[in-house]
Amino acid sequence: MFRALIHWLLSAIALMVVANLIPGFIVNDLRSALLAALVIGVLNATIGFFLKVITFPFAILTFGVFLLVINAMMILLAAKIVPGFIVYGWIPAFWGGVVLAILGMLIRALMKDQ
Repeated sequence: MFRALIHWLLSAIALMVVANLIPGFIVNDLRSALLAALVIGVLNATIGFFLKVITFPFAILTFGVFLLVINAMMILLAAKIVPGFIVYGWIPAFWGGVVLAILGMLIRALMKDQ
């Protein structure tokens, strides 16, 4: 349980880092980041997982790039749901998804050591 809370907090911090790096990707405050991290996680675990299973052959054909498109869709959907989390279009959502994927790998690597 404690690890899940730490992962959630680190994911929210990652969202705030992305907001500072990607123009058009805005997180107003830590509360919005925490809520957005939770919503993105739930969306990826439900709708995102379903879409990734259905589009698996297409993901193979595009060498996994289409998975980033699905992540961008989940980010855009989360931005519609969470107040204080704003993403202006596909380009910021796509690049935000790329940076979040990289930061997520780093977070998982850090969490694995403990």
